[in-house]
Amino acid sequence: MTPQVAGEAEARWSDLMTPALAPRAALILLGVWLNAADALVSVTIMPTLVRELGGAAYYGWAVAIYLTGGILAGASSGQISRRLGLRPAMMLAAAAYVLGCAMSAVAPSIYVFLIGRVFQGVGGGWVVGFCYVAISNMFPERLWSRLFGALSGVWGVASVIGPAIGGAFANGGHWRGAFWLFAGQGVLFTLAVALLVARVRPAEAQRPLAWRTLAVLAGAIALIAAADVAPGAASAAVLLALGSAGILIAARVNLRPGERLLPRDAARPLTVVGAGYAMIFALEVATQVYNVYEAAILQVAYRVTPLVAGYIVCALAVGWTGAAFAVASQPVRRHGAFIAAGGAIVTLGVVLLALTLARAPIIWPILAGAVTGLGFGLCWSLITQRILGALSDEDQAIGAGAIPTTQLIGGAAGAAAAGAVANLLGLSHDFSLAHVLAVTPWLFGAFVPVALLGWLAALRLARG
Repeated sequence: MTPQVAGEAEARWSDLMTPALAPRAALILLGVWLNAADALVSVTIMPTLVRELGGAAYYGWAVAIYLTGGILAGASSGQISRRLGLRPAMMLAAAAYVLGCAMSAVAPSIYVFLIGRVFQGVGGGWVVGFCYVAISNMFPERLWSRLFGALSGVWGVASVIGPAIGGAFANGGHWRGAFWLFAGQGVLFTLAVALLVARVRPAEAQRPLAWRTLAVLAGAIALIAAADVAPGAASAAVLLALGSAGILIAARVNLRPGERLLPRDAARPLTVVGAGYAMIFALEVATQVYNVYEAAILQVAYRVTPLVAGYIVCALAVGWTGAAFAVASQPVRRHGAFIAAGGAIVTLGVVLLALTLARAPIIWPILAGAVTGLGFGLCWSLITQRILGALSDEDQAIGAGAIPTTQLIGGAAGAAAAGAVANLLGLSHDFSLAHVLAVTPWLFGAFVPVALLGWLAALRLARG
């Protein structure tokens, strides 16, 4: 039976604009913006940053290590919010994020920069995880569909504005200013939490933190990331295989008592909950290569500036944002069709990117990015809504926090895998025009099978 949000027919966008709910909604949107835009700004300025600090071999790490920190934080957000209370937990998250931004802004070397990215990832992961927990605590269930639609729009807008901000700072030679900008926004988020989130006595913790699952998962992603800088194709392939196996082991450890990082059904892809998480994970893995390498390839293959490359990367967001707002008003009976169509269109977008980027006229990769974004916009908020509707009351908090966590896990694994595949193809050592033209189809084509797995999960989720 298809889960349905209570009273959805009566929900309107204007319901979120009431004096009581509008400031809370703005707080949630700001928190998601910090995490979404930060990652995309960093991707755009990485070519300029690497030229100043060195460390080209660690190109993919700037994304992977940020997302890994977000995983370790976001995965524990449901439990930490119960232990500390939502208000102090959100303020702790903002403090970690601001510290990470400041470290990245003043970094004298690539290694200090990467440490700062860890703190940004931890803080950003907590912020998003706590925001998702806050949705179920601070808003009536009938408004979830509208709010998740707005959050999808934030991810889309961040994809538009984030690369543009990064490109503007890179063009001006002031990439450090981008991190100071986000540090200031982190301070603003802290002040907003202090004003808008009520003090509530922390709930008694019902489960221990799943440290073993977190450790196995972090180790798995570290192995995949290490493949990015491993000498030789054979060692890179072995590390990539071991890391992929580690993710499967983490899923098994998650089923043990006291180690539930995700809801129990998350490891069962034939269930509604499992199919939803599998779809999020697979599509994030399949498209993260776009976020990591698209801007750099555009600058080499088409000789565009960082700012122009940033705007071209925004094509994904143009399709995403428009579709997300259109879908938010659709009745529940159509959700399954949009989910299935979204998975198929994202897969088509990945195929088109593999066929056109660096080889076809520049309009074709722009259209391919827009198609990919259209697919995400059609299904993303509906995946979230369907997962939450299928969770038991016991799993609501952990399941809500696990949705952005799964997205981060997929993003980190995808970024690390993109770096590993780039290493196998020789991009870590030769980013010349001739080499980029030769290997780009293989770099993007390697992720088409993963996108197909995401589509299969979408078909299962669409059946409800």
